[in-house]
Amino acid sequence: MNNTYFWLILPAVVILLGGILTTFWHPSKTLISLVQHLAAGIILAALTVEVFPEMRNAAIAPATLIGSFTLGVLFMYGVKILGEHLEASGESTAPQQFNYGFIITVFIDAILDGITIGAGFAAGEKVGFALALGLSVEMLFLGMSLISDTIKGARVLRLTTGLSLTILISAFLGYYFLSNTSSSTIAFALAFSAAALLYLVTEELLIEAHKYEEKPYSMLVLFAGFIGFWVISLL
Repeated sequence: MNNTYFWLILPAVVILLGGILTTFWHPSKTLISLVQHLAAGIILAALTVEVFPEMRNAAIAPATLIGSFTLGVLFMYGVKILGEHLEASGESTAPQQFNYGFIITVFIDAILDGITIGAGFAAGEKVGFALALGLSVEMLFLGMSLISDTIKGARVLRLTTGLSLTILISAFLGYYFLSNTSSSTIAFALAFSAAALLYLVTEELLIEAHKYEEKPYSMLVLFAGFIGFWVISLL
């Protein structure tokens, strides 16, 4: 149980550390891109090795799993549309001001990530560990990637503190409410979360990673994350 609480807390601590690091270290865009590739590989491995097998072994109808996954896809599509609308509105009215649309979508992602980790630990320690590890790597540089012309210094620290508390609270709530439910309910939540994580990898991490000049070995870093997590799971 102590290990469970440690891994529930870890992503929140990591994102806060990422924000603190911005006060004296600004990583290059290339380094951030490589870490995003690494996180994408780990999250894909977590889904493939732990999450999808856990859902398949649950006593739940396949149609229910597919329906939950579809709901997750539609929800993330709605988040994407909302974020684009809010960002466009903010840029058109006050392009040099604080981008609230972007921040809102980041906090929605943090809530979903926290619930996903909680659902993973409700399913089992291995699943929870897989999700917490993958998302912690992504969270490490999330705080640092928030830096912009209007988000810097103390504002980054405030944002990362808020995100840290958000993911911590949602992870504990997800674990608390799902840990005493049936395996089918947990599988339903994991199917929804799997859609959110695939969105995170394909529509956020990799797209952001490709915005800057890539190194030839970027692809190798992605597969290194996947294989590294797979080796840990096998051992």
